Amino acid sequence: MELPEKRICKKCLLQDMPESEYFKNLYEYIEHLDPDIRTEQREYERRLSLCRECESLMEGMCRLCGCYVELRAAVRKRSCPGTPKWW
Repeated sequence: MELPEKRICKKCLLQDMPESEYFKNLYEYIEHLDPDIRTEQREYERRLSLCRECESLMEGMCRLCGCYVELRAAVRKRSCPGTPKWW
């Protein structure tokens, strides 16, 4: 039985990572989420659309909970931390 590829944290502080590398890692992480937990693409885009309109969005982060909205929206079981705009 082949084991799934493990994600390894190469650096613990974002300030140590070049911005372009950080975003590359973020999108690779989303891309490699297990399909059983990943939000379907159409729903993911809908969630991000709602986040773009939210006054709590600031530089890709939710000011209510501190998450990166693109990561939170990518996981099917996650929900909006404020007024439930998406489930």
